[in-house]
Amino acid sequence: MADLIRLRDDEAVDHPAVTVDSFLEQPDANAVRIEPGDDARALLPHLAQIALVEINFPVFGDGRGYSAARILREAGYVGELRAVGDVLIDQLAPMRRCGFDAFEPDRPLDPVAVDAVLARFPAAYQPAADGAAPIWALRHG
Repeated sequence: MADLIRLRDDEAVDHPAVTVDSFLEQPDANAVRIEPGDDARALLPHLAQIALVEINFPVFGDGRGYSAARILREAGYVGELRAVGDVLIDQLAPMRRCGFDAFEPDRPLDPVAVDAVLARFPAAYQPAADGAAPIWALRHG
């Protein structure tokens, strides 16, 4: 977890996440890893017990993890949502809009570049899972 980027103030989960299938069979698990092809909706009845959801991006072009993140956030998940795998600097802002609040890329990212990319666009034009008010709503109340 040396290259873990967290945008949360709480304590990071320090144990490994289990697969979705294993999670559903273990009543005491509180960390789960979603792989491409897993259905995030299977976790919805268990959101209150989950402290960490890792969503794997095996290749940067696989966008299914964005949908999984948004499904979980819109269903009320408030725990850590961590993008892991082939996470690139250009993906951080859109991932943040989908609800990710932690990133664990395969390759280290420059901390200065991370700060810059996350601060680049302070306003949004459409609603998303991050809860930011769209600029039009701020203008017109």
